Amino acid sequence: MEEHAAISRAKKEDNHIGGIRSKIANIVMILPYILSFSVFIILPVALAIILSFTNFNSMTFPSFVGLSNYVNLFTTDSVFMQKILPNTLLFAVVCGPVGYILSFLLAWMLAQIPKGPRTVIALAIYSPSLTAGVAMQVVWVAIFSGDANGYLNAFLLNNGFINDAIQWLQSEQFLMPIMMIVTIWSSMGIGFLAMLSGILNIDQELYEAAYVDGLKNRFQEIIYVTVPSMKPQLLFGAVMSVVSTFQAGAIGVQLSGANPTPNYAGSLIVNHIEDYGYIRYEMGYASAISVVLLLFVYLISKVIRRVLTPKE
Repeated sequence: MEEHAAISRAKKEDNHIGGIRSKIANIVMILPYILSFSVFIILPVALAIILSFTNFNSMTFPSFVGLSNYVNLFTTDSVFMQKILPNTLLFAVVCGPVGYILSFLLAWMLAQIPKGPRTVIALAIYSPSLTAGVAMQVVWVAIFSGDANGYLNAFLLNNGFINDAIQWLQSEQFLMPIMMIVTIWSSMGIGFLAMLSGILNIDQELYEAAYVDGLKNRFQEIIYVTVPSMKPQLLFGAVMSVVSTFQAGAIGVQLSGANPTPNYAGSLIVNHIEDYGYIRYEMGYASAISVVLLLFVYLISKVIRRVLTPKE
């Protein structure tokens, strides 16, 4: 009996030591991610929040001003309230849903064709998201160039649609629509690939069972089988669409060649942050704007998660 008890105690000690070793191994494995996340995400966000309550010009030590930056942003910054905020909301409302729906539709259509052509077409659709910056400079600026040699102006002039070349990228009327077109063109990124993967991994027996139960057409197939079966991918795509839309800013500057854009016609919140942070060196005010942008993205992401998270 004593020998049996001793063996039992030894096994418990081994299990305890093994459990400690396992926990240590888990901590060591996850430590690089924790450190990276803390240094590159948590620390910058915390510093931005702290600096948003200060007056900081990057040269002298920050001075605490309380909520003054936020009060000024929403009460005295007429450019933000009349130009930047409406531009950002319009840009997000149009580009976010259109790009998201287009990603799903293209992914669904690609899932209906054989693997070989699907791979080639998916790569062609995905590639603009990787080369958008270069393509904007080389392709889109050439298309919408304001002189008579620009592709669009040359076409319209040669066919008698216009008499004088139009300054597309310097026009308050046309800059924002052009930004939307280019953004939607380059929006088939990682969210699109996630949706394509989600559709391809749906169990085909679900479709067969649905048709046995009375499913009649492909539209009902999408509504009642495809969409409910890929809620995680839809959620991921929606969050990525929101984040990419609200963090857009380079597009207007690259197309127009200036920050701010002409009469702020294509300026978004990110451009306003860059304007005050890197041009005017008002880092405290720029931090307050970035915190407001972070709250926008967070709140919209929470709404999307509530809508698209699968219910048990």
